Amino acid sequence: MRLSKAFIPTTKEAPADAVIPSHILMMRAGMIRPLAAGIYSFLPLGYRMIKKVCDIIRREMDAIGGQEFHLPALNPKEIWEKTNRVEAFGDILFHVKNRDYVLAPTHEEIIAQIAADHVKSYRDLPQIWYQIQTKFRNEPRPRSGVIRGRQFLMKDSYSLDRDWEGLDRSYELHAEAYRRIFTACGLKFFEVGASTGAMGGTGSQEFMVESDAGEDTCAICDNCGYAANVEVAKAKVEDYPREEKSEELHEIYTPNVRTIDELSEFLKIPTTKCAKSRVYIHNGNPVLILMLGNDEVNEEKLVAALGGKVRPAHPEELMEITGADAGSIGPINTSLRVIADVKLRHANNMVSGANKNDYHIGGIDFDRDLPNVEYFDLHFVNAGDKCVQCESPLRVVRAIELGHIFKLGTKYSEALGAKFLDERGEEQPIVMGSYGIGVERIVACLIEQNHDEKGIIWPKEIAPFKVHLIGVNMKNEEIKRTCEKLYHEMIENDIEVLYDDRDDVSAGFKFNDADLLGMPLQVIVGEKNLSMNKVEIKFRATGEKKIVELGMLLRTIQDELYLP
Repeated sequence: MRLSKAFIPTTKEAPADAVIPSHILMMRAGMIRPLAAGIYSFLPLGYRMIKKVCDIIRREMDAIGGQEFHLPALNPKEIWEKTNRVEAFGDILFHVKNRDYVLAPTHEEIIAQIAADHVKSYRDLPQIWYQIQTKFRNEPRPRSGVIRGRQFLMKDSYSLDRDWEGLDRSYELHAEAYRRIFTACGLKFFEVGASTGAMGGTGSQEFMVESDAGEDTCAICDNCGYAANVEVAKAKVEDYPREEKSEELHEIYTPNVRTIDELSEFLKIPTTKCAKSRVYIHNGNPVLILMLGNDEVNEEKLVAALGGKVRPAHPEELMEITGADAGSIGPINTSLRVIADVKLRHANNMVSGANKNDYHIGGIDFDRDLPNVEYFDLHFVNAGDKCVQCESPLRVVRAIELGHIFKLGTKYSEALGAKFLDERGEEQPIVMGSYGIGVERIVACLIEQNHDEKGIIWPKEIAPFKVHLIGVNMKNEEIKRTCEKLYHEMIENDIEVLYDDRDDVSAGFKFNDADLLGMPLQVIVGEKNLSMNKVEIKFRATGEKKIVELGMLLRTIQDELYLP
């Protein structure tokens, strides 16, 4: 590719709304341009990267027996209503104006419908079907460039099996394929257990890259490798250290005290002597949740513990349910089901609300006063907590999700009638899995992990071009002639090369563009070295420079790019 003919509109500055490195550099390098909030056009250089990532994904999906589909983005809403996902996705689901259609954020329903029409026997299974297609999600606050947009490219695949053992095999096939895909792209990634969320199912796993720009938070043990999204992460928990003597229950006047910090300050006690109360509605019935001190309820864990539909009680409901407003609610003398976080097991001499505004109860002994309390792990893991596997301190980091795999089970097949006849002639629901990869996210994460103050540093595994050929002064006939010869030799030897043949910009401008665009090797043809029949190679990642004989250039490039 000749830069004089290429449409790669580089810029010195990025727009003010670009704040993370990948967004800034994709804009500056002429890879993307915004059309509207969360909607981007991919320009030729950016789309070249997208195609490279897609090639790797297709190779690995085909290797595990995947068959590629292309499914409609426009779906009849009635199909989504069969699985109750119109409600589950809520405002994130795009509706077409006449409300009879939606723009698909994923395709479980459509796959299940195709399977219902055509998979009839156990002999038709297993199947792995996949596509790489545009998806739509009405993100209320699109941000971070292509990492969280309203329109995006996703590889989504679906496994169809006759039983749960088959699903386990398909799930592991995808996990291995994902590891190969991300490794082939040159990414440093880790795997975490995760919540199934609106997808449903019995289990899921995320593939993440650590990044300050991440929208997810993960707990990681560097000692044993344990990792999990904080939505589901666990840590080792010791029973609460009981005091030797339990006080009697006593009411305390606490005027205008609403928060744990205010209660701690008012009573001159640590926050860990306070039990915070929250009311949730579970399948229409109120439940009282108790947390230690300032710990917040991890709602994903609460939903997993209780099952069914769970939501926080609205402020206006609290007085009718408990007799008090938020900040004065507690577990004593309540008819509600009481659930406590495991950190409160065996706690005594605790303070909580009195179910009467401006009053609290002291001396609460969970063993004595709350005999029917149920304990679940409901807290978020914090940095420094002990690993549940090896008791080493956990790190809590921001991370970007690259891929997510789910064991769906029979939720979608039962809703859409995707069934087959087993060996006994009995009808059974197909057991499904769902597996997604954010294609643009891979490109953005590569930049998040590989950049400096000058620009992008593409890993050699997946750079848009392997070599950036620079003619320092293209008005010099010898330099021009040499560059043309090298350019054609690289193409003939299947070396992807971006050739800066521009004769109307300075050498400094060319060098700045080369560092911004970030190809692994820069081959610089200048008068001084050329007079000695030599050229300079610059390694973008390290800045190291090497002078090589013209006759050895191709061999040197091939050795540097393709040898381990």
